[in-house]
Amino acid sequence: MIIIGEKINGAVPKTRAAIEARDAEYIKELVRMQEAAGVSYLDVCASTDPSEEYETLCWLIDTVQEVNTIPICIDSPDPNMLVKVFPKVKMPGLINSISLEGNKCDVILPLLRDNPEWKVVALASSDNGVPYTADEKVANCFALIEKCAEYGISEDRVFNDLLIFDASTRGDTLTAFAEATRRVKEKYPNTIVTGALSNVSFTLPVKKALNQAFLVLAMQAGMDSFIGDTTNRDLKATMLAADIMLEKDNHCRKYTTAFRKGEIGPVKKD
Repeated sequence: MIIIGEKINGAVPKTRAAIEARDAEYIKELVRMQEAAGVSYLDVCASTDPSEEYETLCWLIDTVQEVNTIPICIDSPDPNMLVKVFPKVKMPGLINSISLEGNKCDVILPLLRDNPEWKVVALASSDNGVPYTADEKVANCFALIEKCAEYGISEDRVFNDLLIFDASTRGDTLTAFAEATRRVKEKYPNTIVTGALSNVSFTLPVKKALNQAFLVLAMQAGMDSFIGDTTNRDLKATMLAADIMLEKDNHCRKYTTAFRKGEIGPVKKD
């Protein structure tokens, strides 16, 4: 499972406060915590006023790069901003994101073409809006993969975000996501399917239960990445347990290793 750590994002209230205060130590601790929890990429998103985004994102990237050992996922809704901050990133990583909206593909894909070690998140949305049905998600996803191919970007470099919606307003969010995932993986088996896991529990209580339920069922459908928080020990245990049931953890080695390291199970007291 490829995990994109979600914590370094100005949309998170505590992180926003740290960004506004330029509390570098708080941001560095988020890096350390997420790396220890086994994330594959560190999402870095300012989520601030556009007039302040460049300076804020530069500060975040510089701060993260003082301590990180894994790649960064640079994140902005503005494709031109992503191009602007790209030279600051020292290690090949992930660009978040392109979509079929406006000129995002035409701005970002030349950058991916010229930097083959980088990968990209492709949101399955378009100028027609966000896709709720499996048919819409699949059509947009196929169009994005084909667009990437025009620039010489292979399917395995594309993280297809099939969009997870809050279950309180879209009761079919899992069924649509799972059906789209199965169809995408059938046609493009080497591409990556991802999604922002915590979206499913937005506005609802006991969020952990909803996030874990979605994760297991989406993994069964073929999802192989998510944007989320594996510093949550229960979520990480659920993910590793699901790998066992899906025959992706031979002899339960990953699961038992995580337990021995104290990464899952009861917190050990000194």
